[in-house]
Amino acid sequence: MQRILLVEDDAAIVRALEQYLSSEGFSPLAVPGQQKAIEALRNEEIDLLLVDISLSDGDGFAVCKDAKEFGIPVIFLTASGDENSVVQGLDLGADDYISKPFRPRELLSRIRSVLRRSGKTQSMVTLGSVTIDLDKGIVRKNGQELSLSALEYRLLTVFVNNRGKLLSRNALLEEIWDAGGDFVNDNTLTVYIKRLREKIEDDPQKPEIIKTVRGLGYRVD
Repeated sequence: MQRILLVEDDAAIVRALEQYLSSEGFSPLAVPGQQKAIEALRNEEIDLLLVDISLSDGDGFAVCKDAKEFGIPVIFLTASGDENSVVQGLDLGADDYISKPFRPRELLSRIRSVLRRSGKTQSMVTLGSVTIDLDKGIVRKNGQELSLSALEYRLLTVFVNNRGKLLSRNALLEEIWDAGGDFVNDNTLTVYIKRLREKIEDDPQKPEIIKTVRGLGYRVD
C-alpha cells in the first residue's frame, strides 16, 4: 500500500483527505507542519508528498526541498491564483500542483499520474494464477486474457487496491455503484462477485483469492 505524507494544518481538509485516500487504497500519514513533515520524510517510507505551501510553522517549500533529496515526488496544494508560489514550487522540483478548493477525483488523478511518472506505482499485480495489468486494464489467468465487464474489472481493482483489508458489502457498493453506468444493489453485488469468482478462481466454490469473511464482508490477501 502506497504511503502518502499529507502536510496540511486545516483539520477539516486533513480529515476529508485521510478518509478519501484510505478508501482509494492509499495509506495516508498526516502531519500539521514543516518540522513534523521533515521528521516523517526522514523516518518513514513515503511514496508521495502532498503539501500545502502555507504552513503554521514554516512553508511547504522547505518540505519539498527535503523530499526531493530523498527522490520523493511532490504535489503542492495552493491557494487559488497564487501564481508566484506555484512557479517557485515547480522551480524547486515539485511534480505537480492543485489549487484549493479542489475536487477529490481530480486530486486522485493527479496523484496517480505523478506516481506513474515517478515509477512508484505498481502496474502489474499477481493474485495466485491471475495477473492484472493496471496500466492497460488487462487481466490474465494462467497467461490467458480474461474478458471482464467494466463493473467486474472495477470490482477486482477495488479488491486489489485494498489488499489485506476487510471490505463490507456497503463499502463495495459505494465503490462500484456507477461503474459502467450500471445500477448495483445488494443482490446484484452478489451476482457480480459470483461472476468474478467464476472467472478468476481455480475453484469458485472454494475461493482462494476473494475470500468471504462470514457476516462481515470480503477480503483479498
